Amino acid sequence: MIRMLGAAVLVVALFTDAWGQGAGSRVPDADAKAIRAVVQAQLDAFAADDGPKAFSLASPGIRTQFGIPEVFMAMVREGYAVVYRPASTTFLPAYREAGEVFQPVRLTDGGGLVWIAHYRMEKQKSGVWRIGGCSVTRTGDTSAQAGSAVPNAFL
Repeated sequence: MIRMLGAAVLVVALFTDAWGQGAGSRVPDADAKAIRAVVQAQLDAFAADDGPKAFSLASPGIRTQFGIPEVFMAMVREGYAVVYRPASTTFLPAYREAGEVFQPVRLTDGGGLVWIAHYRMEKQKSGVWRIGGCSVTRTGDTSAQAGSAVPNAFL
């Protein structure tokens, strides 16, 4: 009986890792709340076409890479349309894996396709969280289906 229970737990763990949920270890609630606020603030800034605000929520490395908010916003508009203008968003549990912290967000685009954005988060020396990158994966789902993940891109 104990062996069967252990096998069931392993199967559940493998299944949740495949979807990017439950992967790695949990992020403390206070950090998870702060991380979600940063990602939501950037999504709100994209919706308002507020480049300076969206850019300010990126890590120093991302800001150095793109230089100015206008270049950053052009990259997001052209390469990450679902992040720039999602039809819907659902935050999944933040997790820590291999020493990094990720905030997955389930996004639906205007056509009803479902994507998972894995925001790589960086805690600054000041204690604030900033977005250090974002990989976007199309799940193959529509907003009412389930399917397999197909990698797309990484900021």
